[in-house]
Amino acid sequence: MSRMRKRTHAGTISEGRIDGLVVAAFGRHYEVDTARGRLQCYPRGKKSSYACGDEVELVPGGDGQGVIEALHPRRNLLWRSDAFREKLIASNLSHLVIVVATEPGFSDLLVSRCIAAAESQGIVPLIVLNKADLAERLEAARSQLEPFRKLGYEVVEVSALQGADALRARLAGLQAIFVGQSGMGKSTLTNAIVPEARAATREISDALDSGKHTTTFARLYRLPLETDEAGGGWLIDSPGLQVFGLAHLAAEGLAETFVELRPHLGRCRFRDCRHDSEPGCALLAALEAGAIHPRRWAHFLTIRAEIAQARRLNPGW
Repeated sequence: MSRMRKRTHAGTISEGRIDGLVVAAFGRHYEVDTARGRLQCYPRGKKSSYACGDEVELVPGGDGQGVIEALHPRRNLLWRSDAFREKLIASNLSHLVIVVATEPGFSDLLVSRCIAAAESQGIVPLIVLNKADLAERLEAARSQLEPFRKLGYEVVEVSALQGADALRARLAGLQAIFVGQSGMGKSTLTNAIVPEARAATREISDALDSGKHTTTFARLYRLPLETDEAGGGWLIDSPGLQVFGLAHLAAEGLAETFVELRPHLGRCRFRDCRHDSEPGCALLAALEAGAIHPRRWAHFLTIRAEIAQARRLNPGW
């Protein structure tokens, strides 16, 4: 990322700016990797906000600081929202890596939420089952993930404490983010794949059957050359999630993010079918025929109801 000039529609550039990659975001304070090293940056203007993975133009200043002046077009943007708030998570991703574990227990509804977010942005979902060395819980976790596997979503089984070699090879050359509940081992996996990450890890709370937050903000790490020989690959470790709101999706858009619903959309007897109990509903017929898994259908209905509630509370969505 050598010295840059400002891009315009004609492709011309202005002096003084350099390109950078946002590797961490703390409110309105950003860490940005540049050809001059890592800079502590602030945005120009009060309404500008950026996410890990954003490619930006900035003006470097003294003392390792800089001002972000412009954002290059995003290829995609992963974000979550409820009725009143939205949170940018990461951009320019090739893969969304959903990390679950044999213990503590995980929510398959959260897995469906993450997949819907990825599908809506053209990001490839990849499910990682961590702590696969815990044999006594392995089959139960596999069974919980089977509906996703049958839909064609890739599931990689690993043990972070045993090196995560299979996942390390799978991530080579990708632009990926780890997402999932607390305690699933995202930070431990990050340490195994990018040793210099020094991501903090903690003990799991047996009493609550839930992990404690170990990461408080998303951070991007470039993959080491021995893992990513071609270069260009990176991995984002993100804080543990308990919810993943999708209020920004329209009801029709949500249905498109459930791949098993797509072949049946537009085939209902009535054009305004809500897929509740209407006669001639193609989706209900597919559900009854076994083409749609009952758990996934329940997930769709739950998320759809939440989106409808968010729209009632905030008609501006």
